[in-house]
Amino acid sequence: QLQLVESGGGLVQPGGSLRLSCATSGFTLDSNAIGWFRQAPGKEREGVSCIKRTTGRTNYAASVRGRFTISRDNAKNTVDLQMNSLKPDDTAVYYCAAQRLIFGDCSLGPDYEYWGQGTQVTVSS
Repeated sequence: QLQLVESGGGLVQPGGSLRLSCATSGFTLDSNAIGWFRQAPGKEREGVSCIKRTTGRTNYAASVRGRFTISRDNAKNTVDLQMNSLKPDDTAVYYCAAQRLIFGDCSLGPDYEYWGQGTQVTVSS
C-alpha cells in the first residue's frame, strides 16, 4: 500500500512563502504522477499542481501559476511545492496524491488513487 505524508504547512503572512513536501513510500508506476490539491472550508477540493515523476513535466492551476513551483527528487522519493506570494485565498488544507500514469501528462482531476492526510496552510496577518 503506497503511503504519502505531507509536511511543511503552517501560518504565514500575506506575501510570504512556504514549502510543502510530500514523501512517498516508494517510486513505482502507481506513484508516477503526484498531485497537490487543496480544500478550503466550505469549498470544493481543487487541483493545484502536478508532476509526472519520470519526465518532470508539470501542470498548474491558473490561480497559482507563476507563484507556485512543483519539483521532484526521485532519489529521495519526495515532491515539493514551493509557494510564493501567498494570499489569504490560498488558505486551505493541502493534500498530495499519487496516480498511476504511463502515457501523457498529469492532470488536476480527481482520479488519484492514493492520498495523504493533509497539512494546513493559513495565510493571515
